[in-house]
Amino acid sequence: MRFIKPLSSPTPDAIRTVQYLIVGLLTIACAGLANPGAAQARLVQADLARVAAAPLPGARAPLSVPVTDARTGRTTTLGEALGGRTTLLLPVDYTCWNVCDPMLSMAADALAATGLPADQYAWVLVGIDPRDDAAAARRMLQETLGPRAAGATPLLVTDAALARLTGALGYTAVYDPGTDSFAHPAAAMLLTGDGRVARVLSPLALTGRDLRLALTEAGEGRVGGLADRLALLCYGYDAVRGLYTPLVQRILTVAGLATILGIGLLIVGLSRKSRARPG
Repeated sequence: MRFIKPLSSPTPDAIRTVQYLIVGLLTIACAGLANPGAAQARLVQADLARVAAAPLPGARAPLSVPVTDARTGRTTTLGEALGGRTTLLLPVDYTCWNVCDPMLSMAADALAATGLPADQYAWVLVGIDPRDDAAAARRMLQETLGPRAAGATPLLVTDAALARLTGALGYTAVYDPGTDSFAHPAAAMLLTGDGRVARVLSPLALTGRDLRLALTEAGEGRVGGLADRLALLCYGYDAVRGLYTPLVQRILTVAGLATILGIGLLIVGLSRKSRARPG
């Protein structure tokens, strides 16, 4: 009489893998519920159309604009914060946990992957919400980057200083009172040592190799072709279409496909291991 062989107990590594995959699936499924105010977004398509990172040719950051270092509380100027170095300037909302935190994390990883000495460039963050205080900036850096935050210089600016800076850089963010959040470009500005905009980059698509090349060119004073518009938004919900913005949709889609693929590979691997066992 032929009996079906009982399945062997899964190994601890397999159990952990399954747990991680389940957590990933739950994270994706609950992403739309993570922010209770997301479904109350009030921005219309005309508002979202204004959101852009589109510096004019020859755009230059106003180096005399006053800024406050969130680490030290010292008030200085943007020029002093840059220190004459090539700079990756990243406008960020210090209380945004939508796309700003992965932007920070990926930018930190890309900078580390360039292999360039830290004294050859500056990494400057500028808060786009003047209501955010130094504690909010430090908290975001600590929770998102941990030890990697050592190379970042988080700055706070007043309303007037922010308007002057974003106007010069062609950077437009729109406040949504319905969710008390900002729709803003997921963009970083690469500045030459004298403050000229060399490139507009997406922190979510940076590689160490490409960033090293861009930093080197900017360090030589070379200005690349500026994109007319950076279309990726850091904004959780499109009130017009009732959908997540394309950036968030793409992130969720890729994460979902990766999770499903991971589950499939795990099942195949466990099946092969079970067949390979004698008896």
